[in-house]
Amino acid sequence: MIGLDDVLDAEPRVRETSRHTPVEYSTTFSEMTGAEVHLKMEHRQRTGSFKIRGATNRIATLSESARDAGVVTASAGNHAQGVALAASREGVDATVVMPENAPFAKVKATCDYGADIVLHGVDYDEAAERAHEIEREQGRTYVHAFDDPMIMAGQGTLGLEIARDLPTVDTVAVAVGGGGLISGTATALKGLLDEVRVVGVQAEGAASAARSLRKGSIERLDGVDTIADGIAARSVGHETFPIIQERVDEVVTVSDDDIATAVTHLLERTKSLVEGAGAVGLAAMLADAFDYDDGEVVVPALCGGNIDMNVLTTVLTRGLIQTGRYLQIRTVLKDRPGALESFLEILADHRANILAVDHDRASRDVQMNAAEVELDVETRGSDHVERLLAALREAGYEVEVLS
Repeated sequence: MIGLDDVLDAEPRVRETSRHTPVEYSTTFSEMTGAEVHLKMEHRQRTGSFKIRGATNRIATLSESARDAGVVTASAGNHAQGVALAASREGVDATVVMPENAPFAKVKATCDYGADIVLHGVDYDEAAERAHEIEREQGRTYVHAFDDPMIMAGQGTLGLEIARDLPTVDTVAVAVGGGGLISGTATALKGLLDEVRVVGVQAEGAASAARSLRKGSIERLDGVDTIADGIAARSVGHETFPIIQERVDEVVTVSDDDIATAVTHLLERTKSLVEGAGAVGLAAMLADAFDYDDGEVVVPALCGGNIDMNVLTTVLTRGLIQTGRYLQIRTVLKDRPGALESFLEILADHRANILAVDHDRASRDVQMNAAEVELDVETRGSDHVERLLAALREAGYEVEVLS
């Protein structure tokens, strides 16, 4: 397993390409949680993710013959960009295999950084299979996204920065996909600080590490399903798993709704655009997925900011729904003059802003003398939603909440 010395050795190499990202105190999230919350702003990193750290360390340590042959990797996007930029700066030819449904923004950025792109498979694992084929066919060096000591050591420089910038930290919450980031980060933090706790966070739809820890051996998932594409790995790594077992205090999971809520809060309250995988540490805090004391110094690592704009629309809508800011409802009204107006008056009296109305008198699901109405409504919090629904139902309307 890697040790603190490996991370310290990686630091000067990583510094050549990466940025030292700040740790910033958040009044908003401290008030919301009761803890003392400091955000590790790694989404401001070059390429928008921590992945540049590990990729830089791995490529900088290639032999001369390996550099000449070039590298190949597989990635959902962030590691792809890290390898592309690191290879370009070192003059090494890079081929990157990405899943066919990889976010367009990540595909374009990887191409812009100078890599040749191959789109293959439905997820990271299928892309990795094709990348290994290219490795064998062309004699390239495979740069693993997480299961490599040099990758882990490079990612661990993020932990060095947290420990030095905030030595009073009690808990660090870190995203877990394949486990490279948390393995390196936990190694650095535990090596420098005596009492620090490291909490890993996974999406419920991609929780290999959490399941593997419960079982005591690596558990491979049949598939993954989460908006946090950056940590959508079917399995934790064989190299990373024993480090997680030894140095990570616990691994918890959060739902996609929890993640969407955290992304929305970060954008609205701190003006930070963070992708789903980058927001899971904060999501775990807001959802009380792990225990912490009042006043405890907690650092959620915002480890990535590369979110596709189409995905962002979906994530923000879900976040607004979860926080009571957006409501979709359906009801059936009598098909007569003034029926819709009477219904809308109740919404207006409760200061609900109507965004869209769909009035359908031809629906097969209603009687001949009735009309189905669906509305998108802007609301002002969960309490406002409850008052509005109560008023509608008290007036005799049967209202179905669609979201």
